[in-house]
Amino acid sequence: MKFTLPLFRTVGLLEGISYLVLLIVAMPLKYLADMPLAVTIVGGMHGGLFVAYVALATLMALVYRWPIGRLAYALLASILPTGPFWFDRHLQRLQLPPAPPPK
Repeated sequence: MKFTLPLFRTVGLLEGISYLVLLIVAMPLKYLADMPLAVTIVGGMHGGLFVAYVALATLMALVYRWPIGRLAYALLASILPTGPFWFDRHLQRLQLPPAPPPK
């Protein structure tokens, strides 16, 4: 399970970037330049990354025995445009120990 934290942080970064690209690039292209394909492509990628982020946040909560408030913070962060970046910063400050070995 030692891969869990780096994978979660990477997916969080990608999810946050994809959300910003969706809002700042794809949506204006759809509505201002009549290019709906941009939202279809970026929206699909963002949707997959969002699902992965939520699943990995849940896995992190189980592996690291997070309190329910920390999981709620991670899940709230997933719906805010810059939320995953803020939550990643929170995780860096926690300096999580290595994952406990499986039983």
